[in-house]
Amino acid sequence: MLIDFHSLYDRYAPDVYRFALYLSGDAALADDITQEAFVRAWVMPGEVRGGTVRAYLLTIARNLYRAEGKRAARQVALPANLPDRKAGPEALACGRLELAAVLETLQVLPEVDRAALLMHALDEMPYAEIAAALGLSVAAVKVKVHRARIRLNQLREPERGQS
Repeated sequence: MLIDFHSLYDRYAPDVYRFALYLSGDAALADDITQEAFVRAWVMPGEVRGGTVRAYLLTIARNLYRAEGKRAARQVALPANLPDRKAGPEALACGRLELAAVLETLQVLPEVDRAALLMHALDEMPYAEIAAALGLSVAAVKVKVHRARIRLNQLREPERGQS
């Protein structure tokens, strides 16, 4: 079966990019992960079934993120306080603090919990598809999403009281 990678990319690239962005919190890394995920899907031998393409690409992206984390742990981190060139000054000023707080709070969650929550909340993926992508049971995914929401609310509640 021949796959039209142009239409595959057009359909799934925004989802893969968004997932990688929320995992990493870095737009440049998310872009790299997205591109590499599609390259790896293209060169992989065998057939990818249409119903699992999204889960397959997200699994590749997750594995690339984890590999990048291992590589980055061996290097000295440099500060990356670069301004977002796409946002205007008002949007940047209003959203920067809230985004930083949410991303910082998300990073507290275990990686699997964070991935399950983001796949469900942002990508609106069904639990079965999340379970396939993460290699968990559907019940485990439901528990992870529920517990991640509770943990985020607990972590964010003190910050809301200070505002």
